[in-house]
Amino acid sequence: MTMSMKVGIRELVRDTSILDKYDYIEIEDKKTHKSKGIFVSEKYAKDIQEFLEKTITLEKKKKLDRFLKYAGTCEVHERFNNLTSSQIKQKIAEEKYGY
Repeated sequence: MTMSMKVGIRELVRDTSILDKYDYIEIEDKKTHKSKGIFVSEKYAKDIQEFLEKTITLEKKKKLDRFLKYAGTCEVHERFNNLTSSQIKQKIAEEKYGY
């Protein structure tokens, strides 16, 4: 059974021995009742770190996959290789209007 507690920031600062008594502590702003984060004991730190790394990696992969489905859908004709965008516009104008 894990032991947990919800404490305010001031309470934690005044009595840091609280950290030794619980498996995890939710830190809350007592005025606004908003969670500021959690403290995890050393016992669970590695598991939490691995979970967060997997979660972050998965989120990044999803964003990258969404982006990559559009990558490579536009191909540049070989006659425009190594040209800047303004040079490409110039070349198209020359071909189209004979300038």
